[in-house]
Amino acid sequence: MAHNSILDFSYPFPFVSATKQDVIPVIALTEEGLGKLRNKTDKRLLKAHAFKGKAGQTVPLFSPKGDLEKIYVGITSPMGLYDISVVAEKAMTLIKTKTVFELSGIDDSEINNACIAWGLACHAKDRYKSEKSKDIPPTLLLPKEADKTSVEAHIKSICLIRDMINTPANDLGPEELANTIKTVAKAHKASIKIIDNQKTLEKDFPLVFTVGKASDRAPRLIDMHWGKSKNPKITLVGKGVIYDTGGLNIKPGQYMKNMKKDMGGAAHVLALANLIMSMKLPVRLRVIIPAVENAISGPAFRPGDILQSRKGLTVENTNTDAEGRLILADALTLASEEETELIIDCATLTGSARAALGPDVPPFFTTNATIAKELQAVSFLEQDHLWFMPLLDQYNKTIESPIADLVNSAGAPGDLIYSALFLKKFPNKHPDWIHVDMYAWNDHAKAGRPSGGSDTGLRAMYSYLEKRFSE
Repeated sequence: MAHNSILDFSYPFPFVSATKQDVIPVIALTEEGLGKLRNKTDKRLLKAHAFKGKAGQTVPLFSPKGDLEKIYVGITSPMGLYDISVVAEKAMTLIKTKTVFELSGIDDSEINNACIAWGLACHAKDRYKSEKSKDIPPTLLLPKEADKTSVEAHIKSICLIRDMINTPANDLGPEELANTIKTVAKAHKASIKIIDNQKTLEKDFPLVFTVGKASDRAPRLIDMHWGKSKNPKITLVGKGVIYDTGGLNIKPGQYMKNMKKDMGGAAHVLALANLIMSMKLPVRLRVIIPAVENAISGPAFRPGDILQSRKGLTVENTNTDAEGRLILADALTLASEEETELIIDCATLTGSARAALGPDVPPFFTTNATIAKELQAVSFLEQDHLWFMPLLDQYNKTIESPIADLVNSAGAPGDLIYSALFLKKFPNKHPDWIHVDMYAWNDHAKAGRPSGGSDTGLRAMYSYLEKRFSE
């Protein structure tokens, strides 16, 4: 039976603006702040618990009757995004009834991040378990300094990424992915067009059709618009491969097991769109997502096939496991057929990106040096790191084919750069363009960040767009 919670788009918001019940203080301390603590009794108790104000440390203090009175939590300076997640998770193990907590000791500039961290720690992780958790999400008294709209939009967007990626492919196919986008579009009164006629796809988006034709769940292309036409136009493109077997170049089992995450680019693009629309950023937004399953059957495309693209360039398919760049090629061509100020594409594209920078730092490429500098800088400020990589023209020869215009896979080290150069061939009018190659997965659970689907680069991209288009 399909689980439709990702389609509901209704995540709990564990905050109240006011309360008549007593609140339990959550007191944040840095190592320096601990030294200045005036409450000598608490200071003595904290010392007994070896509390030093380091991030991740929590100490609950109880009354003589055994009632929870307050919780101390260590934070860094500046505060880490997930420093407060640890205390929200701890609180769930300490309370048995609905309880309201209140933050103190946090700088006003960091209040939003503290609230986001609290909300993310309360996101349920038992969707597919037959026995649901009995933990009661702790409620936080929303600080008056917090931007409620921004906090809620960030929590919903990040939870949407997690839930979409964590949904197995038997519940999330191309049709269900399109329905999820419909739900988000409806929430923001955006228009949406879904191309699912296979003859139309074969004619107008031949690479999308070719990659998806082996699956009994037909491919489609989703095209969403929002905002006033007079505003600057930006277009988001997301890789929507709902499952990737590798095709006839089949993946080994250890690499295939997490391939439900291969639509992580589409999840990030939809979450970024939700942030833009929730915050009413003054832009004309377009979202293009090709949705396919890279399956194996009689009609599957083969190594050695020469493929047509929407742009007219021909591609020698050297590897059916390099399918993501194929569907993005048609989508990027479509994106550039109207005037647009900026195109951003997001994709779980290459293993070499992980080899270069690890799981938490997505590389990005851009045709604009100013964007490169600004986006990387803002990503560090947001603690959502992105790292600029070069589009080296001398590597173009690596993706040339002797019998077609291009190969989709060079079969050589450096694929993260070769794949970006491949994609760069397809926007027609060469507007500003950003390509983000993300992992979208957390291998090891941490406070506020369960293992599984994960946002990587979302907050950095939004912050860049907010600064660029709000000024």
